[in-house]
Formats: sequence, C-alpha cells, structure tokens
Amino acid sequence: MRKVREVLRLSWVCGLSQRQVAASCGLGRSTVGEYLERAAKAEVRDWSAVEALGDEALERRLFPPPVSVPSGERPEPDWARVHLELRRKGVTLRLLWEEYQAGRPETYRYSRFCELYGQWRGRVDLTMRQEHKAGEKLFVDYAGPTVPVVDRATGELREAQIFVAVLGASNYTYAEATWSQGLKDWIGSHVRAFESFGAAPQVWCRTTSRVA
Repeated sequence: MRKVREVLRLSWVCGLSQRQVAASCGLGRSTVGEYLERAAKAEVRDWSAVEALGDEALERRLFPPPVSVPSGERPEPDWARVHLELRRKGVTLRLLWEEYQAGRPETYRYSRFCELYGQWRGRVDLTMRQEHKAGEKLFVDYAGPTVPVVDRATGELREAQIFVAVLGASNYTYAEATWSQGLKDWIGSHVRAFESFGAAPQVWCRTTSRVA
C-alpha cells in the first residue's frame, strides 16, 4: 500500500501529472492511472480520505476481491481487434485490458487476459524462420515509446528516444537513450553500438516496424 499512498499523495497534494508521479515512484504510467481510477471508483477522492483509512481498509476499498463468475459466462474479448490495436504506437495489453474490463467486474483479470491472448496469437500467427550467420546482420531502429527523464533540480520533464541494435544470430542487444532521432544522434548511436559489440556487421538493416 505504500506506493499506492505515495501515488495518491503526489497526485492530490503535490499536483504532479501522472507521468511525473510514475517517474518519481518508479512505476509505469498505466499503473499510476489504474491506482487513480480505482480510487475514483471507490469514492476515495482526496488525501484526507486516504489518511483516514488504514492500509487494510484502503486495500479493501481499492482492490476488492474479484466477482466469482463461471469462466463460460465471462465476456470474451475480440482478440482480432486486440491484435490489430497492439500494432498502434503506445498501445499495450494493459491498456486494452482496462478498456475491456471497464465497469464490468465479471471480466477476466489481467494475467488471464494476457494468457488467453497469447494462446489465441499462437493459433493464428504464421512465422518464417530466418537463419542468421554470426556477425552477419545487425537490426537497428528506435523504440516507438519514449522514456520520460526528470531534471531533479528543476522538475523539467524531457522525453528521451531509445535506440536499439540487435545482432541477428545471437540477439545480443545494445540500447541507449538520446535526446533526438536527428542525424548526429543516429550516427553517434551506431558508433557506440559498434564499439560495444567490438566489431561491425556485414549487413546493416533498419527494421520495418518500431521496436516495442
């Protein structure tokens, strides 16, 4: 409950944004949003209400036990739509699960939702096995999501771009954060990746889709 209380305190007492709260608490932004949404549903709407509740009482209010519903009666998600939505930048399984279960206590819990999606995807995905020779190919791109970086002195929030380079044969990965995707940072990231690997590949490939 300590992190839940800190999320609520920073949000309501300090007036920080969800992104700033997430960075301060070491949590994902979606987790911060979930805690605030749970508090709203439980009608815990200000810090004085939180202070009036002990840890056990707060946990019962924000995390009530799931409703017992036979699995056959739970609404089945549209897995094809879930699969399609996941291709969009910034869309995660947790976000889609939150949309699926919003206001409906009889839905699947998040862990089961992920498990069922993995089973569905395993039945429909067709993959082509590619053989890579050691040191032959390097796959590079920027990850789609950025990473918020907070200046401790000023509280200013900046978004860092994440460069990722992966060797095809070993999946050995190099990643770093830069302030932009400009030419200077793009070239510099490659130089530092080659230095990290201790060699340059025979073939350099930019991926056709962003690294999630």
